[in-house]
Amino acid sequence: MSHVAAEIATQPECWSQALELKPEGLPEPGERVAVVGCGTSLYIAQAYAALREDAGLGETDAFAASAFPAARRYDRVLAITRSGTTTEVLDALRRTRQTSGTATTAITGDLDTPVATAAGTVVDLSFADEKSVVQTRFATTTLTLLRGHLALAAADLPDQARRAVEEELPEGAVAAEQFTFLGTGWTVGLAHEAALKLREASGSWTESYPAMEYRHGPVSISAPGRVVWFFGEPPAGLVDQVRATGATVVRSGLDPLAELIRAQRLAVALAGARGLDPDRPRNLTRSIILAQP
Repeated sequence: MSHVAAEIATQPECWSQALELKPEGLPEPGERVAVVGCGTSLYIAQAYAALREDAGLGETDAFAASAFPAARRYDRVLAITRSGTTTEVLDALRRTRQTSGTATTAITGDLDTPVATAAGTVVDLSFADEKSVVQTRFATTTLTLLRGHLALAAADLPDQARRAVEEELPEGAVAAEQFTFLGTGWTVGLAHEAALKLREASGSWTESYPAMEYRHGPVSISAPGRVVWFFGEPPAGLVDQVRATGATVVRSGLDPLAELIRAQRLAVALAGARGLDPDRPRNLTRSIILAQP
């Protein structure tokens, strides 16, 4: 079994552990917050930002760490970094502390890394760290922790994760030639993350959008032999429009974060079907460390 497949299967236990945590330094109600990350961590940041702001708990922006406006005023900057070594994340934290004195918190899977000194407060999720390049359980455990802190995580979320680990994959998905992932609100970030997982592990042709953007162009590529996968409740009438193209529709009654596990599993299955090693994705490394000028 690949590292990534084994790590996908451990998510129910990781989520249970995350929901028991009460760490310091997470955003409090009313704080104006920026959340930064790269790659998968950016998409988790986007999901959290939408959840927090929609819940009326404070203005919350998500940024790619490389594009973070450090001079903008926030009460707290929250960084998500599995490795604790990503250059852009460390730079965003350091610039924030140097230019504004804003409180900074980092969620990481490895405390023995530069992020431990770059952030004012560090949240330890080392129990969800991974050997794989392709990130799965650290990201979903981070969002589970953050949802729990917002009181927006269902009590049975780990049980739903177990269902997602065990359920059959959508019929015909492994044979499909193209995938479009659609979300609404906080699940847009999950749709982007699902598409990234398939690209990373299997080199698949994937796209992702806010669900209502599907009709503004992306529908043109939907056809028989292709999949349109919804995270959360689809907008009224959109499922029928997708089916009219001949594409396969995937939707589920699972919590959207649990549904992401099924997309992760599909990524591994596609890699296997194509003779690829999901632990050795092309052109990728576990952490992006850039040479400094």
